Amino acid sequence: MSDSSPSVIKGWMVFAAVLVAVLAIGLLLSSILERRAEGAQRQRVLQPVARWESDSSKWAANWPREYASWKATEQSDTATKYGGSTMRDLLAEDPHNVILFAGYPFSKDYNQARGHQHAVADVMATGRDIDGTKGNSPGKPGTCWTCKSPDVPRLMAEMGPAKFYDTPAKDLTPEIKHNIGCADCHDPATMALAISRPALVEAFERQGKDITQVSHQEMRTLVCAQCHVEYYFKKDEAKGQKAYLTFPWDKGMGVEEMDAYYDEKQFTDWTHPISGAKMVKMQHPDYEVYSKGIHAYRNVSCADCHMPYKTEGGQKFTDHQIRSPLTNISNSCAVCHRWGEAEIRGRVETIQDKILEGRIRAEEALAKAHFDIAACKQAGATDEELAEVRKLVRKAQLRWDYVAANNGLGFHAPQECQRILAAAADLGQQCRLAAARVLAKHGVTDPVVYPDWSSKEKAQALIKLFGKDGTPPKLIAAAK
Repeated sequence: MSDSSPSVIKGWMVFAAVLVAVLAIGLLLSSILERRAEGAQRQRVLQPVARWESDSSKWAANWPREYASWKATEQSDTATKYGGSTMRDLLAEDPHNVILFAGYPFSKDYNQARGHQHAVADVMATGRDIDGTKGNSPGKPGTCWTCKSPDVPRLMAEMGPAKFYDTPAKDLTPEIKHNIGCADCHDPATMALAISRPALVEAFERQGKDITQVSHQEMRTLVCAQCHVEYYFKKDEAKGQKAYLTFPWDKGMGVEEMDAYYDEKQFTDWTHPISGAKMVKMQHPDYEVYSKGIHAYRNVSCADCHMPYKTEGGQKFTDHQIRSPLTNISNSCAVCHRWGEAEIRGRVETIQDKILEGRIRAEEALAKAHFDIAACKQAGATDEELAEVRKLVRKAQLRWDYVAANNGLGFHAPQECQRILAAAADLGQQCRLAAARVLAKHGVTDPVVYPDWSSKEKAQALIKLFGKDGTPPKLIAAAK
């Protein structure tokens, strides 16, 4: 009988099928064992870690790979087109910021933050003068330390959050020794992700939500949301609180809801010296903006992009070099987006270019609106006449800052950010039209003469003229 007979061929086919099946089962078994090993790696605790251990090096014996990648946040040269970990002077890059924040510490010093390893040094070095040693201010409350160090949870446990917040920052400075690290996001007993700051829990409780019931994937975002949010220092005389850290989410996390919240609370961060408007400084509403975008809708967490998984020596772990995905495209973006790195970077930067265009348009309208109101004052307008005009510039700038202050230049929710910037520009122009009507009422029909703020230095010299000891430039011709 020939070797090519049907029975022989059938036999070989059966043999091949069995071989493939055995190989597939072997691969499956290998994968299962690997995942079990990974699970055991995550669950093991070789050495106990103290409850309030803020020195991340003490965690390294159990989690050496995570610690080594966390140490890489010391790098300060991972610049992207609009971000990264490089120190950048945002006032020099965009002098509009000086005008918009006139009378507020951000007009003196406004730098892009570096990596987490520099959190303590950078806040101490800022010209906004956290402890009053630079002579620019009497110093800030302890609230300003809240997100800068894993020493904070220990101090809050010892003192209570309210006392911690109200203690002068300079009195807490000797206790703040470590940069943002393991204890900020993990329970040392179980290594489970954990919320270490009360403000986030309190904000969800006021909305009737129990943060302890969220999934692990949601926690991979919420540990970031402890700090990357909009917040303010709430005063409560009845409770004796001067600067209680509070998230303004009671009406929602959208910009309109926050605006309504602040209006209802009659909250003001500062009075703008050029326009006299009572302003709100938005902080860094990264979580709020992210929640409006496609990644949140698809249940992609902050960690998926900024702390992607990596494999080393057969072990899978989370990369703790928290950074822009554009510096790590292959491990972050390319896991889901099957384009080349150049195309991914180009798409992201094109979106950011367009957001920047809308942001600058809003800034130009806002800066001129502040000077238009100042011109009205020079024409003899009363505070009563300017009340509605000032409300318009407050609302416009709050919307602009909601986008400008968040990291990623609007990429986390591009459509929402463009909508908000359009609203900011529109409200800014409405403000200018209302100011023009006030000027006309006082006989001024010539255009306002705008001063030069084309550089950081010129802008900072200009806003000093609107201080209590300065003489503002003449913005209008003599009233007719």
